[in-house]
Amino acid sequence: MDNPATKVQPEGGLDLRVMTEARVRLGRFGAGMPTKASLAFLLDHARAREAVWSPMNGIEVQRQLTELGLDVLFVESLAEDRGQYVRRPDLGRRLSAASAGRLERVAEQREGVDVVITIADGLSSSAVDINAVAVVKAIVHRLRGLGFSLAPIILASQARVALSDPIGQALGAGISIMLIGERPGLSAADSLGAYLTCSPQTGNLDSRRNCVSNIREGGLSAELAAESIVGLVADMKKTGISGIGLKDAMTKLQVRGEVTAIAFRQRE
Repeated sequence: MDNPATKVQPEGGLDLRVMTEARVRLGRFGAGMPTKASLAFLLDHARAREAVWSPMNGIEVQRQLTELGLDVLFVESLAEDRGQYVRRPDLGRRLSAASAGRLERVAEQREGVDVVITIADGLSSSAVDINAVAVVKAIVHRLRGLGFSLAPIILASQARVALSDPIGQALGAGISIMLIGERPGLSAADSLGAYLTCSPQTGNLDSRRNCVSNIREGGLSAELAAESIVGLVADMKKTGISGIGLKDAMTKLQVRGEVTAIAFRQRE
């Protein structure tokens, strides 16, 4: 039982714990932490491990996407299992031969698309299971409203961010959006990240990507994330650039008066 005398009292009426999910002002019990704080740490550590080592529920994600009227295609990286995926990040960046063949057959049926969206397990299957479908729904609605053509939604297992490059290249996509489970921390195990790349091709550097991070309840909502993502897509379409050069490219266009403001909020 915790000793009430050791509990940390807020200074000046301000309790930092209501402002952040980080571990602050835990108090102490003797030389250690209170029992409640210790148990919370163990629970969050278990959730983080579960997020990394559990497979994403691809069948359920596919079902929900199909209900939205979206076509879905499964692909895999060269990592054969979760253990190899964790130990060999390089294998998670390369498509299996069977997956490359599937993408080639899809590409033969169309001349190319503006955008391909890939959902990848990454380092948190929990992030995908909880957040991915809502984010895809919000993105697709906005992209279609702006006239962008879309490839089937790709569900990628044992995938790293760079797997979006061979996927986008195979489908002839102008822009690749990778929604991937972020490395879990001890305050959030279900955070989804979005990585955007213009002209995806194998060998792209990470400096050519833009990221929208911390998409989850308690972080960035699906709707706000979609607005940011689609805004980046529109900027990439105008400039043909992504990554660290995108901001400068957009500034130059604005100076020349070639860009007008576009509102991406959902229309009634």
